Amino acid sequence: AFDVLNPADHGQVAGKVWNADDAAIEKAFAVSRTGFSRWSRAQAGERAAALERAADLLEKNRAELMMLCVREAGKTLDDAQAEIREAVDFCRYYAQEGRKVFADAGEKMPGPTGERNILTLHGRGVFVCISPWNFPLAIFMGQVAAALMAGNAVIAKPAGQTPLVAFRATQILHEAGIPASALQLVTGDGAAGAKLVAHKDVAGVTFTGSTEVARLINRALAAKDGPIVPLIAETGGQNAMIVDSSALTEQVVDDVITSAFGSTGQRCSALRVLYVQEEIADKTIAMLRGALALRRVGDPFDYATDTGPVIDETALRTLEAHAQEMTRAGKLIAAAPLSDDMKHKGYFFAPVAYEIGSIRLLAREVFGPVLHVIRYKSADLDKVLDDINGTGYGLTFGLHTRLSSTMGRVAEATQAGNVYINRTMIGAVVG
Repeated sequence: AFDVLNPADHGQVAGKVWNADDAAIEKAFAVSRTGFSRWSRAQAGERAAALERAADLLEKNRAELMMLCVREAGKTLDDAQAEIREAVDFCRYYAQEGRKVFADAGEKMPGPTGERNILTLHGRGVFVCISPWNFPLAIFMGQVAAALMAGNAVIAKPAGQTPLVAFRATQILHEAGIPASALQLVTGDGAAGAKLVAHKDVAGVTFTGSTEVARLINRALAAKDGPIVPLIAETGGQNAMIVDSSALTEQVVDDVITSAFGSTGQRCSALRVLYVQEEIADKTIAMLRGALALRRVGDPFDYATDTGPVIDETALRTLEAHAQEMTRAGKLIAAAPLSDDMKHKGYFFAPVAYEIGSIRLLAREVFGPVLHVIRYKSADLDKVLDDINGTGYGLTFGLHTRLSSTMGRVAEATQAGNVYINRTMIGAVVG
């Protein structure tokens, strides 16, 4: 076993974990094959009812789950509360949708007179669900609930940093009536995930995490013999926000602070690059500097804390290296205050903003509380949109403007998944 440490306090052990070896992985697939044959024959209403019971149990055990999210993942109390709600929403959403989509009677299709044509949907087999550490309960439950509702058996592999939350969530799902053979937890690092994905019995993979790892999984699945295996992947990207001169600066700065630094910037949807029209850039940057000065970094168990720790030492070193690079390539706008005590106690990184010349300076997404600000001319709006789309990927996009013509033009031009206008870029609600 090895210790799972609290990222806010190196001296505190949150729990212990035993990682699965090759024999355990083989056994998980053997059990799952049997589990699938039974679980896939359960009626849609039965599967949905189990997920709804799980939602009730998540709410019943809210305090314990919040404690685990804070202690293991460094979540603030606010973020931990929101995480429980999202996990509950996922269970109820997939139960509700599943009752319709997997109706036992099936869907009657058109056909010749005297002939019955019925469409019914069924599980594929054993799904491997690989969830991230930044939403160790919500995304874990979302992936698993969807796959189970569809009649699949599931082998869930949580991120190596957050196995305790996943273990408790698995217990809750079993208590709710999901058979142990239909849902198994396999703990481990990236190597364990690679072995799961490469297994001959995998019928599908869901993954949330970095684009680089998603590409590796895609290649591994493509190289396998046998049936083609679907991959459902959600990754991050260079999420940008554009602010024109008609925007209300006070609202912009509130939404930027929340979007860039909420959850310590450790969201796939977090704001990474802020474009501000040059006429209001100085005013916006001055207000942003003031807002950062008031940002409180510290113990996530303290209600007054705005920003907790980053997840581990690797994340901290990556952010520190990026900060050094931005100090050379850009201009420091401001950083939130961070005491020496916090620096020595846990993996704390002060939220920071830099002014840079171009989004092309950013080779990849920096996963943490770092905001990059770029000034732009109104006449160059199309070029700005081309530059953002040219990064190749983005989960969210934000726009602040009071001009309805700009709203339509920009929303249509962006290639990001979710477009948010005159609000924050995070906090989408399930369903």
